[in-house]
Amino acid sequence: MIRFLFKGLLRDRHRSLFPVIIVSVGVFLTTFLYSWMNGVINDMTDSSAKFDSGHLKVMTRAYSILSNQLPNDLALTGIDKIMGTLNSEYPGYDWTARIKFGGLLDTPDENGETKSQAPAAGLGIDLLGKNSKEIDRLNIRKAIVRGRIPQKPGEILISDEFAKRMDVRVNSKVTLLSTSSSGAMAVQNFIISGTVEFGITAMDRGAIIADVGDVQYALEMPNGTGEILGYSKDMFYNYKTADKMAAEFNKKYSRPEDKYSPIMLTLEDQNGLREYLHYVNVVIFFIIGVFLIAMSAVLLNAGLMSGIRRYGEVGIRLALGESKNQIYKSLLNESILIGVAGSIIGTALGLALAYYMQEHGIDMSGQFKNSTLMVNNMIKAKISFSSYYIGFIPGLLATLLGTSLSGIQIFKRQTASLFKELES
Repeated sequence: MIRFLFKGLLRDRHRSLFPVIIVSVGVFLTTFLYSWMNGVINDMTDSSAKFDSGHLKVMTRAYSILSNQLPNDLALTGIDKIMGTLNSEYPGYDWTARIKFGGLLDTPDENGETKSQAPAAGLGIDLLGKNSKEIDRLNIRKAIVRGRIPQKPGEILISDEFAKRMDVRVNSKVTLLSTSSSGAMAVQNFIISGTVEFGITAMDRGAIIADVGDVQYALEMPNGTGEILGYSKDMFYNYKTADKMAAEFNKKYSRPEDKYSPIMLTLEDQNGLREYLHYVNVVIFFIIGVFLIAMSAVLLNAGLMSGIRRYGEVGIRLALGESKNQIYKSLLNESILIGVAGSIIGTALGLALAYYMQEHGIDMSGQFKNSTLMVNNMIKAKISFSSYYIGFIPGLLATLLGTSLSGIQIFKRQTASLFKELES
C-alpha cells in the first residue's frame, strides 16, 4: 500500500510538489536556526567556563556576593589545604587557583617618566606550573601574536590591542598599580614576554595575564586566591553532576553564618547563565512552534484545495467499495510520506548551511565592541545530535495536522454528493 501511495505521489506532482516544498523550507529553517542558536550557546558557555566561571567555582561566601568588584580582601586563604581536599574528594575534576584583579598599567619612557597609562583587567593563572593545563585550556599558544609565553617569574602577557594602544613592545618594562588584599597600594614591575589575541572583545580590550604566584606576591596574598576553578577531565559540562557536587560540598563545608567559609557554585549559577539558558530553550521551543503552526496552516489550505479537486477520485474509491475511514487513513499515509520526504530534504539543506557556518562563522566584532560578555567575536553554528532530527518534529506534525483537518471534509460530505460530482 505504501509503495502504491508513493508511486501516486511521484506521478501526480499537484498532490506532492507544493507540500514537499513547504515542508522542506520549514524544516530547513528549523534545522539551521536550531544549529545556529546551539552554536551561540555552546560558544558562550565554553568561553565563560574557560575564562571566567569554570565548570565549578569555589570562593568565600562574601567574595561570591561581590565577585564583580574583585574583592581580593575577601579571598580564600590556606588554599593548599582546600586544593588538597578538592583533589582528593573530587578527583574527576582538575582544580586550579585564579586571581582576578584590576589596576593601572604604567609605561615609562627612556627617562623613567610615565609615557602612558591605561586601566587593565588582570588574570592570575598557573602559567609556570609543570603540570598546569591552563595554557592549553585557554589556548594561549594559538593566541600569541608577538613574543612568547612567560617562562620565568616577573613576565606577563598583555592583549595585542592593548599593547598597540599603550605603544609597548615585547620585552618592554611596565608597572602595575593596583590594590593589595589589605587595601594598601600595590606596585609591581613586570616584563612583557608576549602579546595575545583571543578573539573575545572582553579579553582583548585591556587584559594582562600573569602567573598566579606573581600576582599573590604583588597583591600580598600568600597562599591565597580569589577563586578556585574546577574543570571536568574531558572538558564536558554535566549540569546534573555539577549540581550534585556543589550541593554536597556546600552542605559539608559552607556555613551561612561564616562569610569567609567556602561556597561552591556551578557554571549555571554564575552570571545569570541558568536563566539565560532557560530563556534560550523557550525561544527554541517557540521557533519550532511557529514553524509548526505556519506549515500546518499552509498545508491545511493546500489540503482543502486538493480535497476539492479530488472529490471525483474519492467518489470512484467509494464506488469501488472503500470506506471513508480507509480513504482518510490513506490520506494520512500520504501526508507521512510527504512529511518524511520534505523533512529529509530540509534537514539535508539545513545541515549543509549549518556545517558551512560551523567552519567559517560570521565576524561579529563590530557588534561586540563594547561587550563585557565572554563571547567569541566569530559566531559559529554547532551541529549536535539533535540537529539531525529536530526538523522532523514540525515536518511530520505539520503535514499530519494539515491533512487531518482537511481530510475531515470527506466525512462531512454525503456519499450521494460524491457520486453526483463523479458523474459531472
